[in-house]
Amino acid sequence: MSVTAVSTASTPVSDPHRRGPRANPWLTLLAVGLGLFMVGLDGSVVSIANAEIARDLNATTAELQWVTNSYLLALAAALILGGKLGDRFGRRTVYLVGVVGFTVASVAIGLAGSVEGVIAFRAAQGLFGALLMPNTLALLRAVFPPKKFGMAVGIWAMISSVATALGPIVGGLLVQHVNWESVFYINAPIGVIALVFGLVVLPQSRNEAAASEKFDVPGVVLLALGLIAVVFGVVKGETWGWTSAGTLGAIVGGVVVLVLFGWYETRVAHPLLPMRLFRNPALTIGVFVTALNFFVLLGAIFFVMLYLQNVHGFTPVESGVRTLPLSLASMVASPLGAKLTEKFGPRLTMPLGMVLQAGAAFTMLAWSADSSYAAMWPPFVALGLGVGIVMAASSDAIVGNAPVKDGGIAGGLQATSLQVGGALGTSVLVSLISSRVGSTLTDSLTDAGVPHSAAARFEEAKDAVAMGVAPVSDAMPAQLRAAVVEGSHTAFMNGVHTAVLVTGILALVGGALAAFGLRGREDGPHGHTENTENTEHDA
Repeated sequence: MSVTAVSTASTPVSDPHRRGPRANPWLTLLAVGLGLFMVGLDGSVVSIANAEIARDLNATTAELQWVTNSYLLALAAALILGGKLGDRFGRRTVYLVGVVGFTVASVAIGLAGSVEGVIAFRAAQGLFGALLMPNTLALLRAVFPPKKFGMAVGIWAMISSVATALGPIVGGLLVQHVNWESVFYINAPIGVIALVFGLVVLPQSRNEAAASEKFDVPGVVLLALGLIAVVFGVVKGETWGWTSAGTLGAIVGGVVVLVLFGWYETRVAHPLLPMRLFRNPALTIGVFVTALNFFVLLGAIFFVMLYLQNVHGFTPVESGVRTLPLSLASMVASPLGAKLTEKFGPRLTMPLGMVLQAGAAFTMLAWSADSSYAAMWPPFVALGLGVGIVMAASSDAIVGNAPVKDGGIAGGLQATSLQVGGALGTSVLVSLISSRVGSTLTDSLTDAGVPHSAAARFEEAKDAVAMGVAPVSDAMPAQLRAAVVEGSHTAFMNGVHTAVLVTGILALVGGALAAFGLRGREDGPHGHTENTENTEHDA
């Protein structure tokens, strides 16, 4: 083994003078893709397993929420730290530690035997996922030359889309034919393959100058506390109410801590998150658009799955198959978006992707409770194309515009904006649907033929209706049951229409910000190429 200085501008790992598997950046892409696939698959299969977890472990609704929230909070709190650790101690090392930890935690969840154990090991999954995720992009940034980095990010985004697409289908099959524990056990073979392959092909890269720097412990604490408070307030906002003291206290308190963190970071010699990164407009706008991209994606997927399962009556597997156009379009769009960004810059691709998402949202305004699949798949395709294009362009803008020495930090920043945006999307859109259902349920029921006195009693079931579930029983007369189903589904669709209208408007705002905030091609990827770091390869 030899240690060779690599400049991001002129000495890519694919230099013909280098030899061995660690000299091949495409093998690096394949290796990190395995870890990324494992995390992406886990993220979308867990929601399918929740109902079985609740039944098997006698979990309450609050406990079931923490199965998701413990993972989300741990992940959000540690992503930037995970990237910083990779820059300092070696991205290969930290990535592989993340792979091992995530795999072990996954198996431990299946063996836990109690909901408390599941929650604890889900938090461990989040922490190890935070070591893994940011260093996937950082490893790619270190080994790919600038002209090929965009395409690498496009393929990286495509792998994430494939994993997300397969999640509901794989999860549904496993839960239906094996058990809920198998949803987590499936990570074991993937993790072992990712570890062995990574040990063989991944080059070590780090910011050598960081090894002698004092570690920013106060920055770590401030950032973790701020992000945990904000994300906690967001995920509890729908349950507690957005104007409740608990929600506002958590979000406002978290924002105050994050502002304090930003102020502190400008006054230390070796900050956890260098504020100078935000001087680049493409990087800064990329962070915002990444958050908005996943606000739209995860928020839309949440109510679309409710619509397909509870209104149309499809099983989770059937629903997953019907959303494949979204995932397949995203797969195609990710490398396409990378190529377009490479050629024209993010000023074209970011707005294009956001406009496609807005178009998808506004098309969903025509959906009704009995819409055919012919009305569903076109907005699925448009949404997938938009998400894939923006994913490639914004990830490239964030990581590609950061110096290589800060590649891990940039990867953590990208992943953090993704997680926060996704949490906001799910919570805010569910809250909008619930609010609209609450205000229209009685009228919708009476318009469908339910007597007004009976309709008022169904107000207590508005939470179920907001999930697309009609509060009927076999004891009801057939005519009344049909009217309650019709009225409940109408109220739910009212909520969906409000959610997609807001989503479409926000997507247009994001597109306008990118179109007018970026100056042109000079704000394209790889604006920084001046930094040198050490990268270890096979001789």
